[in-house]
Amino acid sequence: MNILLSGIASTILTLAACLTAAGQGTPVSAAPAPGGRTIRMEGSFLEPLQKRDTALIADQFRYGFHLKDVSAGTQFMLPDLTSGLMDSVDVVSPWLVDTVKVHGRKKSPDAFDIDVSLVITSFEEGHRELVPLCVARAGENGTVDTLVFDPQSIDFFTIPVDTTTYVIHDIKGQVRYPLTLPELIPYVAAVWAIAIVAILVWVFLSRKRREAEAAAYKDPPYVIALRKLDHYRGNKYWSPEKQKIYYSGITDTMREYIAARYHFDAMEMTTDEIFRELRHTDVPADLYEEMKTLFKTADFVKFAKASASDEENAAALPAAVRFVTTTYQSQLEEEEAARAASAQAEERKGGTE
Repeated sequence: MNILLSGIASTILTLAACLTAAGQGTPVSAAPAPGGRTIRMEGSFLEPLQKRDTALIADQFRYGFHLKDVSAGTQFMLPDLTSGLMDSVDVVSPWLVDTVKVHGRKKSPDAFDIDVSLVITSFEEGHRELVPLCVARAGENGTVDTLVFDPQSIDFFTIPVDTTTYVIHDIKGQVRYPLTLPELIPYVAAVWAIAIVAILVWVFLSRKRREAEAAAYKDPPYVIALRKLDHYRGNKYWSPEKQKIYYSGITDTMREYIAARYHFDAMEMTTDEIFRELRHTDVPADLYEEMKTLFKTADFVKFAKASASDEENAAALPAAVRFVTTTYQSQLEEEEAARAASAQAEERKGGTE
């Protein structure tokens, strides 16, 4: 299907003939094409682009017509309306041809249903009887028919003014509607879903942590201490920027071991308080002084930002290991002595009976 816009001589003559047939304008002297007819048509439409109850000035409308079962190869000539449709009615957008439906095969269609329209508006209040829309149709035999579509009418209104004060009201603020339950449900569901997932993750991590702690406490305190101290073997933590990690790890491990071995809260005590308690235990004097030196060095590194020497770094871990193994041996001896005393007491009790 070929659509030709205005601008040709035949188009101008066709428009003049169209307006004459519709009762508009003055006939031109040029004769129409041989066999041409003027055909009254139905199917014109006037559709607002802005959905309103009434038409206000400057509102825009699609004014056009429908054509059904247009044979392939038919030519149409549309009038040139760029200067306006009529008095007080302006053309905003030129002719637009839309194919609504295709009859036959898509690659070689037999006929079409089309919509032809333009966008109009008016900037003056009042009633408008629109001119009829016309189109010239050229058939395959060369005959040019003029199709005249029924006109439409429309009333344009201005914005009402307060007749008491004659003052135009300011633009109203944005209307705020309250939230409804269907609108809130997705947000509430999302919050509940996030909360449930967070609770499940927290429960899972807590269980894993408790299981790890339970597994750790199944081993004797000295085994746990030696296992943690083994992590600090070598000199990878001896550089000044890593010494705080090195000494904190060793002394924290020793605090846990001392708390488990001697049954006082070494984790919450200062260095002086710990060694004040250890003075009343069976820790050998040389081992006591060695551990006290280790803790003092660690305090300087952790809190005074001092740097320990390589000799102090090399002596720290062996001193901690020696303290654990020595005090553990004394614990074994105490437990063995307690078992022997208990066995003797049982024997004496049995002999007396």
